Amino acid sequence: MKFVDQVKIHVKAGDGGNGCVAFRREKYIERGGPSGGDGGKGGDVVFITDPQLTTLLDFSYQPRHFARDGEGGLGSDCNGRDSDDHVVRVPIGTIIKDQATGEQLFDLSTPGEHLIIAKGGKGGLGNMNFATSVRQAPRFAEPGIPGEEKLLTLELKLLADVGIVGYPNAGKSSLVSRLSKARPKIADYPFTTLVPHLGMVAYHDKSFVLADIPGLIEGASEGVGLGHQFLRHVERCRVLIHLVDCGGSDPDRNPLKDFDAINRELRLHSPALAEKPQVVAGNKLDLTGAPEVFAEFRKALKRRRIEPVGISAATGEGLNELLDRVAPLLFASPASSVKPSAKAKPSVKPVAKRRAKPSTKPSKRTKPSRPKRK
Repeated sequence: MKFVDQVKIHVKAGDGGNGCVAFRREKYIERGGPSGGDGGKGGDVVFITDPQLTTLLDFSYQPRHFARDGEGGLGSDCNGRDSDDHVVRVPIGTIIKDQATGEQLFDLSTPGEHLIIAKGGKGGLGNMNFATSVRQAPRFAEPGIPGEEKLLTLELKLLADVGIVGYPNAGKSSLVSRLSKARPKIADYPFTTLVPHLGMVAYHDKSFVLADIPGLIEGASEGVGLGHQFLRHVERCRVLIHLVDCGGSDPDRNPLKDFDAINRELRLHSPALAEKPQVVAGNKLDLTGAPEVFAEFRKALKRRRIEPVGISAATGEGLNELLDRVAPLLFASPASSVKPSAKAKPSVKPVAKRRAKPSTKPSKRTKPSRPKRK
């Protein structure tokens, strides 16, 4: 199945039905009066997240999603029928943006989430609603209100706990296939992975989702290689595994330079992405000369207070240590805020207000002074 993670669509909610202008024409009923019914409500366009979907491929074949209009009112006081909602299913992690401004409108990241993206128009009132004692035969009715119409851009950000980043042909697909049951394409040439792959990794009594992101190269921010096209999929990851090729397949490349180049591209894409916790792993230690290259790489990173892990995705060497490094960063519970105990007594007691007791002694009344006689 083709992987599509960005599409442009056009949604249109249903218009409300028009109100009806009608009068009663029945035998033995003289001057029956107005009997036009109200129009029905137009259907809404509703998005629902579906865990079974993993791509936006369906929207590339069907970019227009229109709901039906409400029915118009009828005579004999009959209202028009409301239209059903048009339900659109999207994968979890879909971001909805305005096509004109690029503003992010919604982020659908929970299973079964319902969102009314375009509201249907309200039906118009029939002429029976405008009858009064003065105006007993109104010959007009309200038209239906048009439904909302929007041009949207859908972007998919895969929901993964851990993402693997690195240069092409660093062994990312081999690592995913070794740690999980995912089977991405593996070959000995660069840019083998053209779309992200997800795999479920079991660690003791817990599990997490691992994402294999297509390789980055220097200048990706300027469109070189695959560019930053797939980096949006690691924005939701909590931990990154930075995989470095220590096998020496290309003599012009250096593990330390590759490490710095990838971090620079992450920073250019998003400063928040560059600040995510990373576990650095030197791969392909099973090849001749790779342990010596990894030793030099490890010595250089130690000066930066970074401790890399030496692994081999082909033989499984060092993978347990790699998972032990990832697990504390992934499953660490946030520090709970210290709350004062309910039984603890306050150090300073509040001063209680005392009520004034009525005095039992009679109050002394001041006698008015008499004027002196002359």
